[in-house]
Amino acid sequence: MFTFGELIVILVVVGIVAGIVSTAAGLASLVSYPVLLALGLPPVTANVTNTVGLVFTSFGAVPASRRELRGHGQELKTLIPLTLVGSIVGAILLFIIPAATFAKVVPFFILIAGILVLIPRHIHIKQPGEIVVTPKWMTALAWLGIFLVGAYTGYFGAAGGVLMLSILSFTSAAPFVVYNAQKNLALGLANIVSAVVYGLQMPIQWRYVLPLGIGFLIGGSLGPRIVRHLPARLLKIVIGIGALGLAASLFKSAYGL
Repeated sequence: MFTFGELIVILVVVGIVAGIVSTAAGLASLVSYPVLLALGLPPVTANVTNTVGLVFTSFGAVPASRRELRGHGQELKTLIPLTLVGSIVGAILLFIIPAATFAKVVPFFILIAGILVLIPRHIHIKQPGEIVVTPKWMTALAWLGIFLVGAYTGYFGAAGGVLMLSILSFTSAAPFVVYNAQKNLALGLANIVSAVVYGLQMPIQWRYVLPLGIGFLIGGSLGPRIVRHLPARLLKIVIGIGALGLAASLFKSAYGL
């Protein structure tokens, strides 16, 4: 295996790449989660380590996304509370549902997220003087979806960003760069809440979390800047294909395919 110094270097580099992928595409698990598994951590421990490390991503991503977040406070007033309540529920479920079940359920979540991201969205552009009324059932469904994404994030921190992006791509009329920034803020707070719940339930592997977190911090500050200069559709295609690839890999390991 690796020496402690080599382990630190690996985790910092992995964290930087995963932090960029997380804040730019919402798919940190494409990088960090498989690496943690390869380093010998059990699935639940790898998930907890990854989620606690992701807290550092938000410290880099949110300040870098102030331009996109400005003027969208009303949307965040709905998005953040629903996500936080869901994350608490999900974090508690992680320690109730057996680890074997966890490993078998996760690939389905990531597969669905990848498909949703790849579906093109059609936004109605509001004309001057036009009043657009959103049906109550659609609003309720959107709120439920956000709550469930929060719960999923608390249950399995990795790939929660893909699910949130897939929901916001249908519910938000804002450009990708804006709702991606909203995703970074909401899930950053959700990861903090989940990390607190995890810390009350099991020991945190700090020798993995801290170097990974340093990388996440650096990568998280770079991701939003990269998003500003890349085509939104290209990012979605990369996110979707990456999610499908990760889902296939996890299906193989979970079911021995």
